[in-house]
Amino acid sequence: MKVKLEEVERYERHVKLRLPFRFGVITVTDATQAVIRARVSLSDGRSAAGVAAEALAAKWFEKSPRFTDQENLQQLRQSLDLAIGLYRAQGPARPFDLFITTCEAQTKRGAELGLNPLVAGYGPALLDRAILDALGRATGRSFAEMVAANVPGIRSTALTPDIEDDALASFLMDLKPNPRIAVRHTVGLVDPLTATDRPESERVNDGLPETLEEVVAHYGGRYYKLKVAGDVKADLDRLCRIAAVLDGSSGDYRVTLDGNEQYDGVDGIVELWRKIEESSALARLARATLFIEQPIKRAVALSQSVAPLARLRPVIIDESDGGLGSFPTALELGYAGVSSKNCKGFYKSILNAARVARLGPGYFMSAEDLTTWPGVSVQQDLALVSLLGLTHVERNAHHFIDGMGFAPEDEQRAFVAAHPDLYHEQPGKPARLRIDKGMLSVGSLAVPGFAVGAEMDFRSMTPMVQGVLP
Repeated sequence: MKVKLEEVERYERHVKLRLPFRFGVITVTDATQAVIRARVSLSDGRSAAGVAAEALAAKWFEKSPRFTDQENLQQLRQSLDLAIGLYRAQGPARPFDLFITTCEAQTKRGAELGLNPLVAGYGPALLDRAILDALGRATGRSFAEMVAANVPGIRSTALTPDIEDDALASFLMDLKPNPRIAVRHTVGLVDPLTATDRPESERVNDGLPETLEEVVAHYGGRYYKLKVAGDVKADLDRLCRIAAVLDGSSGDYRVTLDGNEQYDGVDGIVELWRKIEESSALARLARATLFIEQPIKRAVALSQSVAPLARLRPVIIDESDGGLGSFPTALELGYAGVSSKNCKGFYKSILNAARVARLGPGYFMSAEDLTTWPGVSVQQDLALVSLLGLTHVERNAHHFIDGMGFAPEDEQRAFVAAHPDLYHEQPGKPARLRIDKGMLSVGSLAVPGFAVGAEMDFRSMTPMVQGVLP
């Protein structure tokens, strides 16, 4: 089914974080989200509008200190502007073809503007979701139904020569949404761990947990994602303090370690892991570690073997997953997995998941989060994770952002009414994610379109600055 991109409205939302969050080289205290509404027309004369939302995040897509945080955000806006221009120039096309036929031009033009591949991919990732949401609304099909029937027209191309169309079609047909997904709570580099780390004078006291101890007790989760900073001594001390909390209160837990590109090469992260294994205080945490995520700077991550580390624990790429060929390259260097993030594109996640299915045991995809705010952003990411059969997903925005407090009350109530399994209301509080014993229920996401059964209040948003391309 072909669609034509007619127009795209661009907006932004802003929020003050309830707690500061540090990852990699930045500590975040407030955040901005891009929100788009795209109108498409179908060949039979029907038209519909679809939505998508994603954080405009500094120092993740582009970590170079040469750019300010505001310049990072402007780069992401440029990526979106570029994608809109390329998609509109295509005319009527199947949704996947809008993405794949402009992919190389998006990357090339992005490079000319100084945008790295991860930044260049942001615009299409956002646009593809809104287009498929519009198509689903026009045809009455849910995201899962559209993908299983391959309504978008997902296929192998010269950019994915390792994927066979017959195997891909079979993989898509076999996909079934998982109705419940476990939350993997992120422990940032400055997150308070115990009550002694959070003096009364600094507490928010909004009814949500503020320390790791409180998170464990409040949400009852089993999975945790632990940030490390590239300093072996400091990382060991931090991990020991985290382990003391998890060992004492979280039952049979599992963790992943996220290096956030903080190590210059494989030797440093191998040293960290060796010392983790040697520490009696970290014995249980070491046994509970599922994998290590992108510990090496992307400039060298896909140019050196990680075999010395992979022999100790599985390793995945995240920030290095800049193109459709990145994961196969990583596999040759000893990586066993790749992350799924909607901000990198749901088509890429689906194609990489098909690769994992073909590779078999020992290879895997993990579900990671780049500050997916409650509402459209988290719902579309959960719909993808659910369909791919991933059993746990990193979630952190619900901890650092107080629910849907950034949206007007009428919008919040609409989302609670449309998705009562995913949100709940408390008197005087914003709509918040409903996490039950560490689990999210996502059955209500099976609505026409891409997992959004309520309307957003665009009048409450700030129009995005346009014309940012030079």
